[in-house]
Amino acid sequence: MRVLVVTSAALFVRGGHMVIAEETVAALRRAGHEADLFVTPQNRFGRQVSAYLATWLSDVGLTADGQAIDRVVSFRFPSYAVRHSHHVCWLNHRMREYYDLWEAFAARLTPLGRLKEGVRRQIFHFLDGRLLRRPGVRVVAQSRTIQSRLLRLGGIRSEVLYPPAPAFAYRTDGYGDYIFAISRLDPLKRLDLLVEAAALVKHQGLRVKIAGSGPDEARLRGRVRELGIEDRVELLGKIPDDEMIDHLARCRAVFFAPRDEDYGLVTLQAFRSGKAVVTATDSGGPTELVEDGRNGYVAPPDPRAMAACLDRLAQDESLASTMGHQGLADAQRHSWDSVVAELVRL
Repeated sequence: MRVLVVTSAALFVRGGHMVIAEETVAALRRAGHEADLFVTPQNRFGRQVSAYLATWLSDVGLTADGQAIDRVVSFRFPSYAVRHSHHVCWLNHRMREYYDLWEAFAARLTPLGRLKEGVRRQIFHFLDGRLLRRPGVRVVAQSRTIQSRLLRLGGIRSEVLYPPAPAFAYRTDGYGDYIFAISRLDPLKRLDLLVEAAALVKHQGLRVKIAGSGPDEARLRGRVRELGIEDRVELLGKIPDDEMIDHLARCRAVFFAPRDEDYGLVTLQAFRSGKAVVTATDSGGPTELVEDGRNGYVAPPDPRAMAACLDRLAQDESLASTMGHQGLADAQRHSWDSVVAELVRL
């Protein structure tokens, strides 16, 4: 089967959705299908309509030499605007500022700005509703969190299919003296929870390493200085995949507590490395995989609650190991072979 995987991307931004799209192409090829990746534009605020139109007008029915494309698998907005008679939308998310993040987004705007963005919001609700309900489009959410948003904000029904961890050479080298976190440094990812918790842990030998870059980096570095924990909290910046795998292999556990995350590959990457995950009760996707006290901790999004979880893991290496091995067993249930079988099914 010839399958075209379609997603969108903002300029100079690489998110988890792109990793999933690339891994989907690789998995399709391993299964014997012809597969390629097509990246559509995702324009800036105020110019999104042109991105939807450009995607709608894209010809994804035939290859350059006239061979038929049998299946299209799209991801996030506006990639699902592509037209094809056999179209699976494996949805990451719609434009969240116009859906689940609308209240927080609108609160930052002037009255005129709220009016203008409110009109745009209505336009995109209309467009998304029409696009995701077209005949021939099968909507599959990447988590129950996404499925719930689709139903609550649009009345769109969907199935759920979790993306497995990227096919890296994960391993477990032990349970070191530090908590590892990797994420884009953005306020929604709430790495400040980890920084604040690090200042409250009683086990002074526990360290924290945070990998990633983004708009929240300067604020996080400043807070580390203010709290006087520069000797225990290290911001590594952006790191390559092999270094990420190395940290996952050696850390005591992984912290991943974003606010209402769509899904979050970090959870399964940690599990594949035999590591427990500490997340928050309002973190969305990660809470669908992390079971409190079994393969990690699900705590209130409060620094003291997080610090208590980190202290338990710091004081008991065997606990971290037991939870990590349970996470590893749980991760085995998610395979790219089963994902490919679902995506090519009519």
